[in-house]
Amino acid sequence: MDDPVQPRAADPRPRRRDRHGRGMRGPVAPPQVPLSTSRGEAFTDLVQDSVERLERRWPQLTEIEFVVLEVPPVGGPDADWQDEVVPLGGTISAAEGRPARVVVYRRPVEIRTKGREERAHLVHEVVVEQVAELLGLSPESVDPRYGDEE
Repeated sequence: MDDPVQPRAADPRPRRRDRHGRGMRGPVAPPQVPLSTSRGEAFTDLVQDSVERLERRWPQLTEIEFVVLEVPPVGGPDADWQDEVVPLGGTISAAEGRPARVVVYRRPVEIRTKGREERAHLVHEVVVEQVAELLGLSPESVDPRYGDEE
């Protein structure tokens, strides 16, 4: 009992397996690939891409806030659509201390599209229509390619 147990010397080589023998845990995909992008985040990215595309032509859009909501409101003053088609977007005028807002409703847009390209095209059309409404212009003057099939 005079010999105490000596700790094992650290291995100079890297471990090949974890303590359960399953292998080292590491990245599943390369760092440039988003692993956990939700549908909501992907949709927000589409809206942001569309806004950036329009901001090159209309710098005053930096003063407008762009918002993504799941669905349009059911009650209240903005809900006059109940007997009509569900809106894909809307606008909220500027008020005291709050900028004007363009709202895009994610679920109605997703339901009307099948793939990412079709969704991106519809999102851009909705953003252009709402920006045109805020600026008091026609959608074709906001984006000359409005209505073109991409």
